Amino acid sequence: MAKKIWKPGTFVYPIPAVLVTTGNMEKSNIITIAWTGILNTNPATVYISVRPERYSYNLIKENKEFAINLTTKKLAYATDWCGVKSGAKFDKFKEMHLTKEKANFIKAPLIKESPVSIECKVIDEKDMGSHTMFVAEVLSIDADEKYIDENGAFDISKCDLIAYANGGYYSLGKKIGKFGFSVRKKHKKIP
Repeated sequence: MAKKIWKPGTFVYPIPAVLVTTGNMEKSNIITIAWTGILNTNPATVYISVRPERYSYNLIKENKEFAINLTTKKLAYATDWCGVKSGAKFDKFKEMHLTKEKANFIKAPLIKESPVSIECKVIDEKDMGSHTMFVAEVLSIDADEKYIDENGAFDISKCDLIAYANGGYYSLGKKIGKFGFSVRKKHKKIP
């Protein structure tokens, strides 16, 4: 069967569905972001892309910081709700029964219920058209202890993380391999 050609668009899926926190402990907001990712390893650099008309946009521009909070199956409802409701009209922490947690390096709160919160400082902004890309240095990764194994490694398979693809949220499955498994002497091919 041949591939069908579609018009150009955003179709690099799946991607993370994250809850980005902005502002400070008194005046904060949560925005659901799917346009996010890694840009560099050293220094650790990430990005989020936000539409200028979003309530969180000005909070990020003013404070030059935010936190990326990874989402789980348990947080799926809150993730969707925070993406369709405006922080100008709702206290999203209160409405979704989420707990503000003080960050170590930024003023924006973290979400206690998130397995991982990434504290970020904006180092660049780029107008991309419909969105502004905020490039940020990672200042800290705050990981819930219950997901750290006996070797001190973060076990992401225990988190039940979710992803976003083409309008839907999906629960991530089990681990199917480890980096470099395809070149080890004794390996199994993934069916």
